Amino acid sequence: MNEKFPLSRAEVIDLMRTKGVNPTQQRVEIAQVMFAEPQHVSADQVLTMVNKQRALVSKATVYNTLGLFARKGLVREVIVDPSKAFYDPTMSPHHHFYNIDTGELMDVKHGELSMGELPVLPEGTVAEAVDVVIRVRNVATH
Repeated sequence: MNEKFPLSRAEVIDLMRTKGVNPTQQRVEIAQVMFAEPQHVSADQVLTMVNKQRALVSKATVYNTLGLFARKGLVREVIVDPSKAFYDPTMSPHHHFYNIDTGELMDVKHGELSMGELPVLPEGTVAEAVDVVIRVRNVATH
């Protein structure tokens, strides 16, 4: 996966086609926001960024497109709790810290988290990914 940011419009379209995603105007606009920089953004943040910089895109379109991008392997969906998901354009394997107090999702630096062997997988399955989210809180200062 390309880890170069930002991606040009042509690079975004090529990447979408490589992953089997039809590059409609709205999808390209959403992808350009996602691939502008390494970032962790919610669907609502993407909606705000797309509509601030470009033509109006509906909330449903943003949510559906991000879901499609996640299913096709363009972005990672990081679910931090049942009501909150972030989308991350960095597809190389990595883990995250989630600050419960600030709502910020941050990368764990590569190599800072070591994992042992995976348990024996259920018969007939293969491991697709391991996602670790370490939930943290701010230290109370008095």
